[in-house]
Amino acid sequence: MTLSLKNIRYSVLDLAPIIAGGTAQDAFQNTIDLAQHVEKWGYTRYWLAEHHNNPGIASSATSLIIGHIAAGTKSIRVGSGGIMLPNHAPLVIAEQFGTLESLYPNRIDLGIGRAPGTDHATTYALRRDSRNGAHDFPENLHELRSYFNPALSEGRNVVKAFPGEGLSIPIWLLGSSGYSAQLAGQLGLPFSFANHFAPENTMPALQLYRRSFQPSDVLDKPYAMIGVNIIAAETDEEAKKLATSMQQQFLKLIRNAPGPLEPPIDHLDSITNDLEKEALQARVSASIIGSPVTVKKRLTELLNETQADEIIINSSIYDHSARLRSYEIVSKILKK
Repeated sequence: MTLSLKNIRYSVLDLAPIIAGGTAQDAFQNTIDLAQHVEKWGYTRYWLAEHHNNPGIASSATSLIIGHIAAGTKSIRVGSGGIMLPNHAPLVIAEQFGTLESLYPNRIDLGIGRAPGTDHATTYALRRDSRNGAHDFPENLHELRSYFNPALSEGRNVVKAFPGEGLSIPIWLLGSSGYSAQLAGQLGLPFSFANHFAPENTMPALQLYRRSFQPSDVLDKPYAMIGVNIIAAETDEEAKKLATSMQQQFLKLIRNAPGPLEPPIDHLDSITNDLEKEALQARVSASIIGSPVTVKKRLTELLNETQADEIIINSSIYDHSARLRSYEIVSKILKK
């Protein structure tokens, strides 16, 4: 089926990036400013991602930042992309999101992931018990959902979530492989795939999700969203230079040395070796970088290949005004 860009929902994924020379306070100010702008430009939802022990990401206390963004906006949906459930007791997440939904009715999304979002030492610091991990994910997810909908527990819940119980908060499963794709399909939940950093798994995961899908009280048919790195500017050349900040960020992860978002540079080759270039290319191969014409062409191709129902856009751009402009360009492309 041929998809039209103007019929696709589009959303924002924000890691509240801390730029070189900046602070977390600066990052939060940029985040609320971006949220207020994209709300006016027609974006559907604004999601923040849980990461820890990374000096370039300020969204570690994800639920708090969601509340901050919801308070500073009026209508855009706000949520997590995602909460890494193995890091938390399900009851705590139910209470936090029950509180958010009570404060901002019908505007809160709960995207759930099964990865730690950090390194092993930080995972231990968060959990204190290494036995609680991804292998417990289905059970923890069921417990979380039952706090909102006690019928799922068949009356066995002694502990209840207040606020939380009885609230209808959309729960999404997030993933970068087939595991969460299949589970989301079996449970009849919406699914968001991390195409922005695992493009090699996109099509197999989406196919598995759709093949596994069972209608539920939540959805009668599959609903798939994909994450996309988009760097848009007036020209291809300008966008390519802006994108070197994102590429440097990936390079730091490849070197296991995370840090703040660096300003763009003229020649990425000057700071990489051949092995790093190969690894970097694998990470950024699905990124869409260019002028409005280039972005529209690449987006059209991606959406028709994946048949996604929605895209969620990450734009790691050092200069805040250039980041705003990138999201504005994309909104104009998708409205035409």
